[in-house]
Amino acid sequence: MASSVSSQQDHQVLVEANSSARILSLNRPKQLNALSFQMISRLLELFLAYEEDPNVKLVILKGKGRAFCAGGDVAAVVRDIRGDDWRAGAKFFLKEFTLNYLMATYSKPQVSILNGIVMGGGAGASVHGRFRVATENSVFAMPETALGLFPDVGASYFLSRLPGFFGEYVGLTGSRLDGAEMLACGLATHFVPSAKLAMLEAALCIVDSSDPVIISSIVDQYCEQPSLKEQSVYKRLDVIDRCFSQKTVEEIISALERELVHKMDVWISTTIQTLKKASPTSLKISLRSIREGRLQGVGQSLVREYRMVCHVMRGEVSKDFFEGCRAILLDKDKNPKWEPSKLELVTDSRVDRYFSKMNTEEWEDLKLPTRSKHKLPLYAIAKL
Repeated sequence: MASSVSSQQDHQVLVEANSSARILSLNRPKQLNALSFQMISRLLELFLAYEEDPNVKLVILKGKGRAFCAGGDVAAVVRDIRGDDWRAGAKFFLKEFTLNYLMATYSKPQVSILNGIVMGGGAGASVHGRFRVATENSVFAMPETALGLFPDVGASYFLSRLPGFFGEYVGLTGSRLDGAEMLACGLATHFVPSAKLAMLEAALCIVDSSDPVIISSIVDQYCEQPSLKEQSVYKRLDVIDRCFSQKTVEEIISALERELVHKMDVWISTTIQTLKKASPTSLKISLRSIREGRLQGVGQSLVREYRMVCHVMRGEVSKDFFEGCRAILLDKDKNPKWEPSKLELVTDSRVDRYFSKMNTEEWEDLKLPTRSKHKLPLYAIAKL
């Protein structure tokens, strides 16, 4: 059994050693490279080994097929929990968040090639790394509020650091961004046309350096400056900041409705509809999470998100996650019945419970690996 798990891990993450670079390819193209527990375990094992190996200077992460990574394999997590084992779900997230933290504080450059779908856990496996290369095929989203979850994988840290209140907008609505928008808001560090990716990869493999300045100068040689589309949501930052800076989800929706009074705008009415269709509980815990993330380091954010996700898995406060997965991923009727069904029924005390320690035996807060500051580059230390 152990050997079959090991071969599955090896098959799901392909490894190529090329000089001092290691190229890791997520290899579940039919599942849009959704991260299984085996993949996360394998990535964690490889990243830990490469950090200690002086022969490895650089890690390149990419996906096979039309996705970089569409997220964690949430359907598998739900199957585990439905077998009455919410702790199996907690174990998945514990491993995933540990990987996110390692990537965020990694001592060597990680270059993620985001040539396709980057959602949820796929963002967690890339945005924390030093270099994120978007292309004309990139599609980014954090769609968790439509599933009864919340933007996790350290998203409360990285979304809260986007310009203005754009992170609140992206996190609450699940809005899709293209490669140009990812570059403009800082989710991507570079934009390289997909036709040039093979040349970029070849150049990175011969660099023999961990110096981010050198790596960046190489990526720059293949870069282009894409223009934002005429209808780009990023051109609406003024409206987004006015509305998504509000203190509560109810006030955000009211502010959007006030904007509609001044002028009829399809984008605003669609945004309102999207928020009204999402899980009310998810919206409230997501907003609070992103607001708290503004004031916390990446480690603190992940510890808090782990508490939150354990409450979600256990399903005592709300079962919206199971209902969302049923409606969106399993039955696919796209008609979830949220409980509570209205924002005003999700009280502050109910929200507070998601941010508290689990009141159950054998549960512990997320314990992140110790990172020694003298070994880390400044950009990693800044996140602690």
